[in-house]
Amino acid sequence: MKHEAPEASGLPGQLGRAANYHWRATPTLVDMALSAPEPVAVTLACEPQNVRVDLLRTAIVVIDMQNDFCTKGGWVAHLGGNYEVDRAPIAPLQNLLPALRTAGVPVIWVNWGNRPDLANMPPNQLHLYKPTGTGIGLGEPLPEHGAHVLEKDSWAAAVVDELAPEPQDIRVDKYRISGFWDTPLDSILRNLGVRTVMFAGVNTDQCVLHSLTDANFLGYGCVLLEDCCATSSPAFCTDATVWNVKKCFGFVTDSMRVLEALQGQPA
Repeated sequence: MKHEAPEASGLPGQLGRAANYHWRATPTLVDMALSAPEPVAVTLACEPQNVRVDLLRTAIVVIDMQNDFCTKGGWVAHLGGNYEVDRAPIAPLQNLLPALRTAGVPVIWVNWGNRPDLANMPPNQLHLYKPTGTGIGLGEPLPEHGAHVLEKDSWAAAVVDELAPEPQDIRVDKYRISGFWDTPLDSILRNLGVRTVMFAGVNTDQCVLHSLTDANFLGYGCVLLEDCCATSSPAFCTDATVWNVKKCFGFVTDSMRVLEALQGQPA
């Protein structure tokens, strides 16, 4: 089933890219009372309950699927961490994202992409990634190839090649573990008319969880895609994250169940 993507729905005089939230302007009238399109509802098999969502008011946020975290030669690999475990979401996302795009669901990439001068990074955030004051911290060049750690437009901060964003996708730079602090993510979601957000990426128990909890506090319906997330933390961290999402912050499903729901729609 293919639905018209929000960015493809523009008409003369349309102000706003979302099909379900825009104005229409003419020389004599600005129409703020346009009828919203009928919901395109699908039911996702989730825990603790199944969830019916409107595809026209749903987005997927993919967090930190970046070379620094997920690729040989990146920062995590330089530090001796297990970057390979953070590659687990690549294959399920390769299957899921094209189907979501076809269904008109915006794909939003939220990447850690710092200013080169780190002017908006307070000492506590710098300490988080350079706790002893030595080693390679945020914005500093990796000795293997000189890419600056998590710096906007560097190789280190780029999305992994296997998940290269499409032109219609939306990119947001973040500067904290949550994707909502000091970023336009909330404004973008609201201007798209989004009320339900699916979450994917790394690390499950850190940037994914805290972006999801902030979305919950802002009033969004939150769905964690468990197989599209990964972390190098101990297994109990994932268990606790999934339990807390189901208990307090939203719902948990996986890419296969989302694909099944999309395929079950009539043409």
